Amino acid sequence: MKQYDAKKIINIALAGHSGCGKTSVAESILYLAKASDRLGKVADGNTTLDFDSEEIKRRVSLMTAVAPIEWKGSKINIIDTPGLFDFAGGVAEGMRAADTALIVVSGKDGVNVGTEKAVEAANEAGLTKMFFVNGLCDEDARFYRVFENLKSTFGPSVCPVVVPYIVDGKANTYVNLFDYKAYEYSANGTAKPTALPDMGSRLEGLREAIKEAVAETSEDLLDKFIMGEEFTPEEIILGVSQGVKDGTICPVFCGDAQSTFAIDQFLNSLTWLAPSAAVKGEEIGVDLDGEPVEISVNSDAATAAIVFKTVADPFIGRLSYVKVVSGKISPDIPVLNMRTGSPERITKVLTMTGKKQADTNYIGAGDIGAIPKLVSTKTGDTLCSPLRKVILEGVKYPVSSYSMAIYPAKKGDEDKVAQAVGKLADEDPTIRFESNHETHEMVISGLGEQHLDVVISRLKSKYNVEAKLQKPKIAYRETIRKKVSAQGRYKKQSGGHGQFGDVWIEFEPFDTENLEFAERVVGGAVPKNFFPAVEKGLRDAIKKGVLAGYPTVGIKATLYDGSYHPVDSSEMSFKTAASLAYKNGIPNAMPTLLEPIGSLKATVPDGNMGDVMGEVNKRRGRVMGMSPAGKGMQVVEAEVPMAEMADFATFIRQITQGRGSFEFSFVRYEDCPANVAQKVIEAAKAEAEE
Repeated sequence: MKQYDAKKIINIALAGHSGCGKTSVAESILYLAKASDRLGKVADGNTTLDFDSEEIKRRVSLMTAVAPIEWKGSKINIIDTPGLFDFAGGVAEGMRAADTALIVVSGKDGVNVGTEKAVEAANEAGLTKMFFVNGLCDEDARFYRVFENLKSTFGPSVCPVVVPYIVDGKANTYVNLFDYKAYEYSANGTAKPTALPDMGSRLEGLREAIKEAVAETSEDLLDKFIMGEEFTPEEIILGVSQGVKDGTICPVFCGDAQSTFAIDQFLNSLTWLAPSAAVKGEEIGVDLDGEPVEISVNSDAATAAIVFKTVADPFIGRLSYVKVVSGKISPDIPVLNMRTGSPERITKVLTMTGKKQADTNYIGAGDIGAIPKLVSTKTGDTLCSPLRKVILEGVKYPVSSYSMAIYPAKKGDEDKVAQAVGKLADEDPTIRFESNHETHEMVISGLGEQHLDVVISRLKSKYNVEAKLQKPKIAYRETIRKKVSAQGRYKKQSGGHGQFGDVWIEFEPFDTENLEFAERVVGGAVPKNFFPAVEKGLRDAIKKGVLAGYPTVGIKATLYDGSYHPVDSSEMSFKTAASLAYKNGIPNAMPTLLEPIGSLKATVPDGNMGDVMGEVNKRRGRVMGMSPAGKGMQVVEAEVPMAEMADFATFIRQITQGRGSFEFSFVRYEDCPANVAQKVIEAAKAEAEE
């Protein structure tokens, strides 16, 4: 593929609800543009953009894929993003690389939660928005109902451009409202001009919708619209073009990706409607002092590029997908990684079409490509010229809130699991992984059950590592509520050199996260040189509480008496004596179990607020307050025991149909209710016996 100037490059991300046909629309575009020699189908597992083995097996997009096409003198970079909420990280990557978002809507199902979330993501990224109503060859499709649905949901900016003429449930003819011409499509997807069909008052109503949208683009046109004057064709085209570029108009196209009907009309319009990378791609970065820097889209300027996606494959190697904002990326142009501060050696640059790689001389300003074998570069990093050090905004990923413990299928494979999950997390930063030293578990977090299920499958298929998921253990604590004194006496004397240590220790509740050690020994009952051994013995002992074996906290231990033997006493004997005093005293000090409490901030639609508050109460939580979050959303703030939150991510998704989200973080420990504590203690004893 030849090199294109930024004025002729369009970067467009396809987004929308799962199952609306995003990948099918992309495949249809690739086929019509002759970038693919066949029309791939998701059901057949032969699409260009769903090339991962898991995507083929599950017949759904799981990650962002890129493919460029050439159409009427322009280069269009197609960025296909996943629709499943569990893979929203891919949407974040696609939106970061794009300048325009094409939100695909099912002609049968209409506006869904995924449609709303795609529009929201495009708004947050500041992208131009377009809609494509897909699947109109399905007899159950209802374009005009879906169009009204779009207009009522997203407002008067929604503007029809191509509409179907439906006869006997079939949409073979499409009317372009710009040039006021109709095109009939045959079974093989070829189009021919046809007479404008008689659509009655509907056509005038649609033209009126265009005028209404155009009137919003300037005061002069608004005055003309209010006065009832007709717009000239030039005014309509210029008005829509300007409105699309500045975001006041969201054009609506339609067609059928499976048969390629009306896809050509979308592409024809895209080349003049969508803003080019030169128009939309300018960014504000920051310099080393944190001061804003304007970075214009200019291939002759110093290089600045953002890494928006990483692929780490054991067979094809590591690939860093980049969007170049200014300058060029090529093997002969030096670049720095601004996160590491180190130069990156570029051996070659690639154009990607799905998984197919093609060498190219350079990736110019406004364009998208990939760089192989950048060892230290991660998603979100800025690559820039050493002559102008700037940092571009990274990728804003959703927060991972669904956590599970991950265990190897074979004992001893813990390191293999950790290394393989680390490589997957390089590709997908929404995967979080940590080793919990208290519960001795490896914990993996993602965006939902399906997300982690795919992680387990990929561990096996990519790295030949088998693992299983379990509900993570909770890091309980133990403490005491009463002051007691106890003796610890260790005597092992059977002739020759023996062991002797004798201590009296006072245990009491104390505001500390660990152990507060003190001494008030008088008369040398215990020599000073054995005090550290007593403290060490206690610190080792509190690692296992007397109730369920959890660490003991909030305790003060004061050594106040004891005795020693001039020959047989040693550090070891006093260390052991201290642990015996702990075991003798703590059971009498009203030991109690503490559970971790977390702070919950759940953002949910107004209508679900009562459901969430009720659920918080069921989970032994306390609602602390509510506050409006705008756009019909509320933030419910609460404190909930961490033991009750394992499946809260699933609950929020189900009750809000995917609209809700939450953040949850540890705040403190509190006394565990007696009935709950009893179950925890019994479970701990049963595990110890096993």
